[in-house]
Amino acid sequence: MNDTRLYHNPRCSKSRGTLELLRERGIEPAVINYLAIPPTADELRALLAMLGITARELLRTGEPEYAELGLADAGQSEHQLVETMATHPRLIERPIFVHAGRAVLGRPPERVLDLLD
Repeated sequence: MNDTRLYHNPRCSKSRGTLELLRERGIEPAVINYLAIPPTADELRALLAMLGITARELLRTGEPEYAELGLADAGQSEHQLVETMATHPRLIERPIFVHAGRAVLGRPPERVLDLLD
């Protein structure tokens, strides 16, 4: 897999802004439309390790699935949350930029520049 990649949702303004910012700086990441090609649970675990956050911190709490699946329940394990995100990729916060073995959430988009120093 390309070491420079962007987990991207083309309908998301933050995701589009992040991609534009990278391209303005001559970076052409492998663009992964994670809604069409969801990351596996193992890929999500690797991303979480690079991001240095928990699965709960990667969840989009405003999505209907969050409430429908009862994800506000603090009793959900890390394993359960990762498996749920792999099955319901709309729950994954975006965009995620990966470069040189590290990752960052592009919220705000300028955060991706931290990985380019």
